[in-house]
Amino acid sequence: MDLWVLQKRPTGMVEPFELTRLREEARSLDIRFETVAPEEIDLIVSRGGRRSIRRCGAEVQLPDVLLPRTGSGTDYFSLAILRQLEHLGVAVVNRSSAIEAVKDKLYAHQILAQSNLPIPRTMLVRFPVDPHLVAQQIGFPCVIKLLVGSYGDGVVLSRDPASFRDLMELVSGLDRSQSLILQQYIGTRPGKDLRVWVIGGQVIGAMLRSSTDGSFKANISRGGDGQAFPLNPELERLARDSAAALNLDIAGVDMLFDGDGYSICEVNSAPGFQGFETATGLNVARLVLEHCRSTVQLLPPVHPQLQAQNAAT
Repeated sequence: MDLWVLQKRPTGMVEPFELTRLREEARSLDIRFETVAPEEIDLIVSRGGRRSIRRCGAEVQLPDVLLPRTGSGTDYFSLAILRQLEHLGVAVVNRSSAIEAVKDKLYAHQILAQSNLPIPRTMLVRFPVDPHLVAQQIGFPCVIKLLVGSYGDGVVLSRDPASFRDLMELVSGLDRSQSLILQQYIGTRPGKDLRVWVIGGQVIGAMLRSSTDGSFKANISRGGDGQAFPLNPELERLARDSAAALNLDIAGVDMLFDGDGYSICEVNSAPGFQGFETATGLNVARLVLEHCRSTVQLLPPVHPQLQAQNAAT
């Protein structure tokens, strides 16, 4: 099997952990593995079949499967690449429509709510923001989020109306066109949450993340501590249903402890797994690649007209 991983070029000299692990496991599974940066690709919209894709200016043999690892940083051009490859019969895991939906945090929560899944009370606001309405509908403390973000960036906790007004004044002074998401603060277990991995509709494991600096955010990328967490039927059901509602083959579902149950905080289309592998002992990279291979085997035949175009090229 030929596999491409769509990943933006790293800003530093060190390759991301996830990419290294996927490369190692691909070698053991006899998968031909290449990393491709979006900026290497040119798209030509025509009836030219596989000639409509160029890599570094040259025609290339397209892969059997593409694994996008651009996550919340997926821009318009990256989505266009995914759509073009999907049109050409390449298996894309996750698909462009799912990645686009998850990237928009408000839209993702709308989908989860429509699926009757438990989420914190959520509100979209624009300037000027009415603190009284926020107090009535969300309450304080409340969590303030940018519409797009990852690794806990662009997420702050406002503890009372006075600090909320100060923060809104600061943000409006920088960009009054900015829309923000406000969410109910779930404080059952402050500074702790769960990351649950779902692959191909199956929950493979869960990790308890704990803040180590007093922050309400427990992201491992911010220095949080990770430990294996035992699965239970409710946890598995919520994670599986969240991934299904958003049409994600591969998902990292973040959950908050909410009373005796859980509330879905966020769902990720390209979750990191360095801390998860360490905490759980699971070989996430291998499971991801095995799912990619099974997806290719289950693909329906390419449409005859498209098959003829590809053969001609």
